[in-house]
Amino acid sequence: MALADAITPIAPLVALTEVTDGQLALYADLIYRRTGIRVAPQKKTLLSNRLRRRLRETGIAGFEEYYQYLRALPPDHPEWDDFLQEITTHETYLFRDEGQWEWFQKSYLPERAAAARQGSRPNGLRIWSAACSTGDEAYTAACCIAACLPNYQRWQIRILGTDIGVGAVEQARTGRFSERAMRQVPASYRARFFVKDPATNQWQARPVLTAMTSFRQHNLLEPLRERPFDVVFLKNVLIYFAPESKRRVMEHVRSMVQPGGVLVTGPAEGIGEHLRDFIRLQPWLHQRPAEPQRLDHAARRPPPTPE
Repeated sequence: MALADAITPIAPLVALTEVTDGQLALYADLIYRRTGIRVAPQKKTLLSNRLRRRLRETGIAGFEEYYQYLRALPPDHPEWDDFLQEITTHETYLFRDEGQWEWFQKSYLPERAAAARQGSRPNGLRIWSAACSTGDEAYTAACCIAACLPNYQRWQIRILGTDIGVGAVEQARTGRFSERAMRQVPASYRARFFVKDPATNQWQARPVLTAMTSFRQHNLLEPLRERPFDVVFLKNVLIYFAPESKRRVMEHVRSMVQPGGVLVTGPAEGIGEHLRDFIRLQPWLHQRPAEPQRLDHAARRPPPTPE
């Protein structure tokens, strides 16, 4: 059934201002139950602005009617994706938080390369960019690997980006970025790893980057069906989550950091109580302790008694 057939506006569209306090409470509860994100009363104007865009797209007359429409939809209806995409999208760009990427390029990657040369770590690297939006973080990681990891072509590298918004995931898969999203990318990286389309003023990631990356939809409130990663990026996301949702998300995320691996967060996520058994290397960098090496059964046997 087409969206236009699913619901008919009860009146011509009018110039809507803001949701009422009661409507705000209803939408906030709806968003929380679906995503774990708590919408504060101070976000009333922002929420209203984003809801108006959905009203224009759907042709629905008002905030109340759109709320009732959402409640009646099955969980897998495309409008849920469009709604959540509108509500949860925040500004993102490549090489955001420069100090973290300096650590990744100048400390983490050289240490991993040295460990691989010494045979103490495999030539493999698994990275999860959680709540990746349009893929800016994942492609930044790919840039750093291609630029700073010697012989990266011989490594097994996988960078997985996930986001609750299907539209964001689809955009991430294109590997296309605006001039604004590219504003922090070093000029040398732009030249090596991207091609600019003069007709659209968009930058296209080259195959060297897209070959490392993959993207799929995922809600952080649910477990990720993957084996653990060497590096997990979870940045500037949990500040929007209610305490119980934050606890639930962190249970899933912690299990996705392999022993010895690291979790990179925003500096103000408020998750310290959920990482007490991790080693805090920086306010934004947390390492899961490596499991102690186990001696094999033969090594634990006492030496034979001389006859």
